[in-house]
Amino acid sequence: MSQPKRLRFLDSSTPPHIATLIFLSALAPIAMNIFLPSLPQMTAYFGTDYGIMQLSVALYLLVNAILQALIGPVSDKYGRRPVILWGIVLFILATIGCIFAPTVEVFLAFRMAQAVATVGMVLSRAAVRDMYPADQAASVIGYVTMGFAIAPMITPVIGGAVGEMFGWKANFLLLIGFGILCYFLTRADFGETARSSGKTLGQQFREYPELLTSPRFWGYSLATALSSGAFFSYLGGAPFIGATYFGLEPGLLGLFMGAPAIGYIVGNFLSGTFSMRIGINNMMIAGCIVTGVTMILLLALFSLGFDSHFVFFGLMISVGLGNGMTMPNGMAGSLSVRPHLAGTASGLSGAIMLGGGAALSALAGALLTEKTGPYPLIWMMLITAVLGFFSVLVVIFRERQLGLSSPQ
Repeated sequence: MSQPKRLRFLDSSTPPHIATLIFLSALAPIAMNIFLPSLPQMTAYFGTDYGIMQLSVALYLLVNAILQALIGPVSDKYGRRPVILWGIVLFILATIGCIFAPTVEVFLAFRMAQAVATVGMVLSRAAVRDMYPADQAASVIGYVTMGFAIAPMITPVIGGAVGEMFGWKANFLLLIGFGILCYFLTRADFGETARSSGKTLGQQFREYPELLTSPRFWGYSLATALSSGAFFSYLGGAPFIGATYFGLEPGLLGLFMGAPAIGYIVGNFLSGTFSMRIGINNMMIAGCIVTGVTMILLLALFSLGFDSHFVFFGLMISVGLGNGMTMPNGMAGSLSVRPHLAGTASGLSGAIMLGGGAALSALAGALLTEKTGPYPLIWMMLITAVLGFFSVLVVIFRERQLGLSSPQ
């Protein structure tokens, strides 16, 4: 993997180092995951029920999706660097609001505001596409999104332990600290990568139809959204399954909830290593197959009575592997359909992915009860993996129509 010319770490006159992009890509998933093991504790604190408290995940994802659709065009107009810096400042202020929220309604309002952290995830991808051609971008995004993988593996473990020792608010203090770190790292290292579009903001938004009328963009975006749907369903349902069905304490639940990230790191590494060799479409097909086969195996094992938390969370490692092979390649593909709209495409495809994730997370929380056990979640994860597979086939069919062997 080559770096852009003249790249120097902690030099804001050159493009950002990959380490900076990894930190920025991790901000949103850390904010999404760190407090999940403390959800039962927070439910008791605010005197509400789990279904209401679980909205802190679904609403976060929903607002995240809406913001992604806005952030892309704004960054194409004003640049990646200033949008990231302002976004991080707003994230820190929203996190302070979460700590001092007197009611669950106020907490959820500030929780939605926290979703502005997505600027790091959206614009780290866009910056990669600014600097690299399509196939190489897929490889680099594979490495960058390891921040998205490492965060859900480490932060629930940390969050569960910190929440058990110091209470749930301590997790939000950690988020403030990480936000401050990302702010100063961006100031010191993130040189602007976007070329000025020369268009008004209104003209930027009017270019959405150029993407929305592209079957290839929809294919890549839906494949990414549906494949990651298994992961977002997991985020919505795993805290309930772990605490209620398996009876795990917050600290242990946080440890087990990080299981998918182990596979995701491996999948990202495989994407970084092989995407340029075998093509992004083949990597996506393989990732969807891995996830789908895993869920079929999980259904079979549970039906045979092997329904322990070791089986459930252990097989989530394989789900993470499939997502790690699918998501970086789908992201790179959607950004490569119209390279001159990289920021807009990153935001719009991210909005599609997270909008679906918000719906699936909320649905998982609504369907799971003590009577149903984990079966609704397992079926949801299987169905989204299968639909993701067919979305990749749509991309392949369209590229054959256009005579393309790879994203142009």
